[in-house]
Amino acid sequence: MRFSYTLGGLLSVNAILAAPAPAPVANPMPMPMPTPPGIPSSSSAKSQLADLTVKAAVDDGKYDRDLFPTWDTITGTCNTREYVLKRDGTDVVVGSNCYPTSGTWTSPYDGAKWTAPSDLDIDHMVPLKNAWISGANGWTTSKREQFANDVDRPQLWAVTDNVNSSKGDKSPDTWKPPLKSFYCTYASAYVAVKSYWKLSVTSAEKSALSDMLDTC
Repeated sequence: MRFSYTLGGLLSVNAILAAPAPAPVANPMPMPMPTPPGIPSSSSAKSQLADLTVKAAVDDGKYDRDLFPTWDTITGTCNTREYVLKRDGTDVVVGSNCYPTSGTWTSPYDGAKWTAPSDLDIDHMVPLKNAWISGANGWTTSKREQFANDVDRPQLWAVTDNVNSSKGDKSPDTWKPPLKSFYCTYASAYVAVKSYWKLSVTSAEKSALSDMLDTC
């Protein structure tokens, strides 16, 4: 087989080889993570953790999700779920019933981004059953309702539904968010909720929270 080359062809090849590599495209700025109110600084969270009552969890077998009524009307036509979706999303547009018709959400637990509210759950930072076995079983239903709809503290978060399902009612000694960079905020928020509502922690729970706060 015979090959022939022209001077123009050689020059074209050389030009291609000599051309500088294209400059890398800068990564887009990450979307901001949601920041529910009341997240303490790491130093404050460590102080609050030190003050929590440490005791074994008491599961009396009487926990029922219905003992923590949700979702209350928070403002206007917005119930707790809709309020949190509106608060934690970006460019959220809602209808007259307050249900989001468009918007973008970043799940802080795993960093996933969503545009459909159906892909998101509203997670209770301190799971309802965990609250039950750490003191809430002695509360009135009215107080448990306040706890389950608490938008004044970092108790409610819009997160990827499958990630929330994997968490279930687990405490930090048995479940942590997939995104390790979120450990500090997660533990700080968890401690703040336990502290305000005067809920106890187990020794394993306290140890896990302390380790997570050490990542701050």
